[in-house]
Amino acid sequence: MSAQVTAEFAAVPYQVKLSDGLHQWLADLAQEGTASIGPGPHELLLSALGACTAITLGLYAQRKQLYLQRIEVNLGISLEDAAAGLTRIERQIALEGELDQTQRDRLLQVANACPIHRLLTGAVEIHSALTPL
Repeated sequence: MSAQVTAEFAAVPYQVKLSDGLHQWLADLAQEGTASIGPGPHELLLSALGACTAITLGLYAQRKQLYLQRIEVNLGISLEDAAAGLTRIERQIALEGELDQTQRDRLLQVANACPIHRLLTGAVEIHSALTPL
């Protein structure tokens, strides 16, 4: 297993402590009358795709010595239809730098090949089991 995260339901309803063993962060599902302490599950999923996209593009541009000064990735879920088993994520990638159209087109191909993009667009199986604490 290449990546592992532990999610622990905190004492406060709808708040979860997350850890990868090195870092810790919080997530929640803010309800009316409760404070939001972190992103919700959908935002965490989108942030994984956004981070992977930006990192992959940055590494590629560095390796190819492209003049790319800034990458901004904006993401949103535009459709979530559980009955149809369909979710649509909109991803807008802004690139700042002196790039010709061929380089920009190649960077879009690279973005579509980032590991999280491939994971989300491929077949995913989730195996769950109950274990004692």
